[in-house]
Amino acid sequence: MKTLVKPLAVAFLLTFAGFAPSFAATRPTPVSKAAAYQTSLYTDAQGKLRVAVDKETGGTVEVRLVNTAGKEYFVQEIGKRQKAARLSLDISGLPDGAYQVVISNGVDAKVNHLTLATHKPEFTTRLIAVN
Repeated sequence: MKTLVKPLAVAFLLTFAGFAPSFAATRPTPVSKAAAYQTSLYTDAQGKLRVAVDKETGGTVEVRLVNTAGKEYFVQEIGKRQKAARLSLDISGLPDGAYQVVISNGVDAKVNHLTLATHKPEFTTRLIAVN
């Protein structure tokens, strides 16, 4: 009987030791914080949209240009270690319509509306009569 108890106890201890890590309480992985950021948008004479983003390190910020149907024309992610980004978007080739520039850090999003419209030249005609 003694010869049976020792191997049985060893087998039980090895089995328990093998499953012990799965019984341990697991800690949730820390979620990266959302980076605070500031933005500015303006257009230049060449028909480009300039986007400037200044942010804290430690979180990412995403810049997207979408139309009203949700089609994305531009997506750029600014990495965790970057503090500033200056983007130049060529919008001269886009069709007329309403667009949105969405800048998001994953928690909150800033939406800037952009409307593109081509002005049609108006030709004025004059009647000149010579006597």
